[in-house]
Amino acid sequence: MLYLHIEPDQQQWLDAFAHHQPDLKVVTADDDFDADRVRWVAAWNPSEGLFGHFPNLEAVFALGAGVDAFVRRDDLSAEIPLIRLLDAGMADQMVEYILWATLTVQRDFDLYADLQRQNKWQEHTARSRDQMRLGILGLGALGQQVAKSLTTYGYPVSGWKRSEIELEGVKVFTGDQGLQQLVQQSDVLISLLPNTPQTRGLLDAKLLGKLPKGAALVNVARGVQVVDADLLKLLDNDHLRFAALDVFHEEPLPTDHPFWQHPKVAVTPHMAAATLPEPAVKQVVANLKKLEAGQEPEGLVKAESGY
Repeated sequence: MLYLHIEPDQQQWLDAFAHHQPDLKVVTADDDFDADRVRWVAAWNPSEGLFGHFPNLEAVFALGAGVDAFVRRDDLSAEIPLIRLLDAGMADQMVEYILWATLTVQRDFDLYADLQRQNKWQEHTARSRDQMRLGILGLGALGQQVAKSLTTYGYPVSGWKRSEIELEGVKVFTGDQGLQQLVQQSDVLISLLPNTPQTRGLLDAKLLGKLPKGAALVNVARGVQVVDADLLKLLDNDHLRFAALDVFHEEPLPTDHPFWQHPKVAVTPHMAAATLPEPAVKQVVANLKKLEAGQEPEGLVKAESGY
């Protein structure tokens, strides 16, 4: 039996499970069921103490790429396999969000919006795609898909990963020195990094200050990676041109936060890449079959790395 814990649009998920695995018994908090019979839990933003209700739990599925809400919990043993989604329609949405942010700077749409508010008719010289160097921090499964997709639009794309990999059409930097090199040559810096002790506060004045003057930041990873005060200072002194922020230290973003009214910041409510039920359920069902066959599921979270 699988327990499903997600809101809203719960029925879409139930319908998808019924379609892809009709013999799987799926229950929710609205149902009357025996908790002892629950073998798996599929959840997004699980409530406090949720997993403690199921004494025979064999695995947990995180219905998203991030697993912040699942690790280091008192009610979930590290011995229970935790499995995250690898894409589920998120890569295409991430590419769309990054393209929007990149085009905002490339075609000066932010500047034209400001001119409109001033009733000014003034044309700017546009830049071509090959003049916009995109740097991606984080080349995991999702980051690799995003990087390869962006190259098809004609943008020069580089990426950074702690371990070495080869990625067709993408220049890959590794290590601390590689991080500095990537940042120094990025007109748009995009964070797709996981949330780890090493990445928290990584995007501070020291690192962001190495971006070329007039560069932009896109954060679609985790808000805790950015030192807000440092970013604001770099925007205010015109070192950075624009920031598209989809994630924050506190969500929802407090109404008095300076990001809301800053003319160089675009705030979006953690919507850059929503999990789509159909592809997500197909991944969960495929991994359930792997578990039943004694095989390692795809997206298994490694305890040592936290992702």
